[in-house]
Amino acid sequence: QVQLVESGGGLVQPGGSLRLSCAASGSIFGINTMGWFRQAPGKERELVAIFTRNDNTVYADSVKGRFTISRDNAKNTVYLQMNSLKAEDTAVYYCNVWTIQGNYWGKGTLVTVSS
Repeated sequence: QVQLVESGGGLVQPGGSLRLSCAASGSIFGINTMGWFRQAPGKERELVAIFTRNDNTVYADSVKGRFTISRDNAKNTVYLQMNSLKAEDTAVYYCNVWTIQGNYWGKGTLVTVSS
């Protein structure tokens, strides 16, 4: 059973920074993509940043230059460094891994950007 546990969310002022972590456990193989999505109130879930199968990265246009995805394979952990945060970044952030076994989601961590 694949488990994804996010952490690092919270309240931050506009212009501030946060780093999210996603710890993965279980038997994970045949990864197609792994990374972060978010869902703001009243909106659909959207891609934020992911690693692809060939280790490329894909970012949403709205976060390019501000967010950076990284990973520590030894710790089975994926990170999302978020800088220059804006009110419109407020959302629940979900970790996701899409493998040949299935598509898995964490429970999410709330990020609120407000003064």
